[in-house]
Amino acid sequence: MKKTRLKTIDRILEIIGKSHTIAVCSHMRPDGDCIGSTLGLALALLEQGKEVICWNQDPVPSKLRFLDPDQLIQSPRPIKRPFDCVISVDAASIERLGTAQEHIANRGTLINIDHHNSNTRYGDLNWVDGKSASTGEMIFRLMKQAKWPVTPLIADCLFTAISTDTGSFQYATTRPSTYHAAAELVNRGANLARICDEVYQSYPLSRVKLQKHMYNSFKLIEKNKVAYFWIRQADYKNAGAVPDESEG
Repeated sequence: MKKTRLKTIDRILEIIGKSHTIAVCSHMRPDGDCIGSTLGLALALLEQGKEVICWNQDPVPSKLRFLDPDQLIQSPRPIKRPFDCVISVDAASIERLGTAQEHIANRGTLINIDHHNSNTRYGDLNWVDGKSASTGEMIFRLMKQAKWPVTPLIADCLFTAISTDTGSFQYATTRPSTYHAAAELVNRGANLARICDEVYQSYPLSRVKLQKHMYNSFKLIEKNKVAYFWIRQADYKNAGAVPDESEG
């Protein structure tokens, strides 16, 4: 499916072209779209010969670590010289960048790429598309307009971003363009079997223990039409879990 060329993407590519050191930052408590978009863009920039640093204040969730075999995503830290360019992905406000904020204050252009309508337009250059189902879909469009190569690992990252933020293509935000992007990524090497196994079919033992607790303790009310349960911090501790690794 052919799309018109976006001038905003051209402006982003112009800034990237003039930049050598680039930081890619994303929102705290990262999800699949956050991690997939960050890594997909970072890997593409590395392919273009850029010096790239990826920052997130929180660790990559265990089910998404297969996307980052080289551990590109790191904790924010002080740097000796300013970045030529900082690209924020999938973060609706600069506060969502968490501890990365203080380390990107001395920088060149801040580019804000996001699909949330609630985005506060905090960048020097903002590309916010509320019609896109995920930021991963936007990164793929940027790469296509730039005519950058999409490696199998980049395809894995962007497919995961799109799939997770659409609830496996079930949410109302899923549009025909979403399916087209996903199909193209499969053609470019996205490993569906591995993505489905890692993201949707594999669970840590701690999650199973928490599910056991949930099923043993949930209550039914309103003539069995409403069920509820709660999980306490102590329950996480007893299961040997942390919230991010046991949810979703």
